[in-house]
Amino acid sequence: MRLPLLMLHIAGGMIGMLSGTAAMIFRKGFRAHIFAGRVFVGSMLTMGVCAAWLAILKHDPNNIGGGILTVYLITTAWLTARRGDGETSRFDWAALLIPFAIGILGWMNGIDAIRGGTGEKYGVPAGMHIFLGSVCLLATAGDLRMLLNGGVSGARRTGRHLWRMCFGLFIAAGSFFMGPGNRPLRLLTSMRIARFLPPAFFTMSVYMVLTILPLVLLIGWGLRVRFWKRTAMFGKQAAAG
Repeated sequence: MRLPLLMLHIAGGMIGMLSGTAAMIFRKGFRAHIFAGRVFVGSMLTMGVCAAWLAILKHDPNNIGGGILTVYLITTAWLTARRGDGETSRFDWAALLIPFAIGILGWMNGIDAIRGGTGEKYGVPAGMHIFLGSVCLLATAGDLRMLLNGGVSGARRTGRHLWRMCFGLFIAAGSFFMGPGNRPLRLLTSMRIARFLPPAFFTMSVYMVLTILPLVLLIGWGLRVRFWKRTAMFGKQAAAG
């Protein structure tokens, strides 16, 4: 049972990284972007569900949370784009419990890793546990604020969609590039592609750059959305004046 799930997990992750990158490149709102976004959502949900299922079979609690978190981020990002301004549902109240629970567990794991002396728990450094836990708690706060304010609109809705999509891509990239056993090298070797690439490509420094790239794009898009909002506001003020 694990082999089909593993193959689906790998395929979903690879297609997700490629389609997610394409969605960022294509102009927003155009057919190419919409198509790439749909492929990204489907592949990332497949990856996340299979990751959580495999983790349950392997008794790996850390990756159970990672798979569930990925599904939560991509689902809420997709719903944000699908809905109109100010739209919410009862699902949002239930969904916010997911990042809240994972965030608390992440902080607990981080503290346990620090107290344990090794600085790790489940093979993950304490800093990463605390970082992901903090992101989850911030996501919970964002969900709660959205619901109490009656939804999000305009630039805030765009920002909510973007950061959740980008962070989901970051999780996929981190799992692939920073996972055990040099996964990129093994995959490209099995595809007989690795021999055509320089050895420098298969180094941790390159993997680190490729892993954090979604976060860099997230910051860039976030600044662009805020700048666009301010530019539009100043344009309206100038027109009114």
